[in-house]
Amino acid sequence: MKRLSVLLFSRYSRLGPSTRLRSLQYLPLLRERGIDVEVHALFPDAYLENLYGNHTAAARCIAWQSCARRVVQTLRRGTHDLAWIEGELFPYLPYWMESLLARSARPYVVDYDDALFHKYDLSSRPLVRRLLGRKIDRVMRGAACVIAGNRYLAARAERAGAARIEIIPTVVDERRYAVVDHADTEAPVIGWIGSPATEEYLLDNREVLEQVCARHDARLLLVGPRTEVAGEFGSVVPEVARWSEDSEAATIARMDIGIMPLRDGPWERGKCGYKIIQYMACGLPVVASTVGANLDIVRHGENGFLADGTAAWRDDLEQLIRNRALRTRMGLAGRARVMHEYNVGVQASRLADVLHGAGRH
Repeated sequence: MKRLSVLLFSRYSRLGPSTRLRSLQYLPLLRERGIDVEVHALFPDAYLENLYGNHTAAARCIAWQSCARRVVQTLRRGTHDLAWIEGELFPYLPYWMESLLARSARPYVVDYDDALFHKYDLSSRPLVRRLLGRKIDRVMRGAACVIAGNRYLAARAERAGAARIEIIPTVVDERRYAVVDHADTEAPVIGWIGSPATEEYLLDNREVLEQVCARHDARLLLVGPRTEVAGEFGSVVPEVARWSEDSEAATIARMDIGIMPLRDGPWERGKCGYKIIQYMACGLPVVASTVGANLDIVRHGENGFLADGTAAWRDDLEQLIRNRALRTRMGLAGRARVMHEYNVGVQASRLADVLHGAGRH
């Protein structure tokens, strides 16, 4: 089979979690499958560093420079067989900018691991809704294939008229995760991993987490939120750990139960449940809200619990805290599911098939 040459238009470099997980972690495995990928990140690391550091003006300047550079990149297709886009080429710019790709770099595939379209069609600004509300639908419709991280995203692509749709979940490299030995300790650890952008979901469940931890002398470990979030808890003071790619697997391995609370809204339905898969890779039982991809990943009563409402969250957490054998059984079931489905080795073959097929489009 002829080697395929792909130009990846990612949004970020390795600092961006979506880029790292949806594309960059696959590159060595794709190379083994006859696909050579050249990466063109839209935003450099300096953009995210300024954004996270609240240096808004500097971040905005870098963003405009990045968009100008990308225009040049799309017009210089070279000899690549296929373009692979993360979401869109030009955030918050009209579709006619995206159409540059249609003229200079077709065919293309486009990948989504969140409900990017809702930034536009559900925007609070009428002008954004009017100018950009159907932009992502047009991007999807023009693609040789839409790669969606879950069924909600795939359904949007189907309504948009996409020619081909493949669901490829966001997955882990299971070799990075060691299986936890659930020791019969007096203070089991309930853990959450996320970012300042998602800590609001955690705080929605603050009261029940405090009650459960106080009643059972359990501890709370939070990875990735603002350090100030600890002060928003009352009777229980959580440990807040800084997130890093190098330490995240080892930090998750300090937990006994992993949680993923979510609100039930359009944006949340587009999330791909990655933290659940990380917990499962470490052999942790999970408790997750009954929203979106959580319903596909968590098999209620087998590898964790799907909790709807405060009472269910309390009951499910208490059942896991009291029962070490249940934690072990559910944790091993979750790890087995990761080994069978939610790992980069399994999904790399599917992704390679999609890219090879689109390259012949």
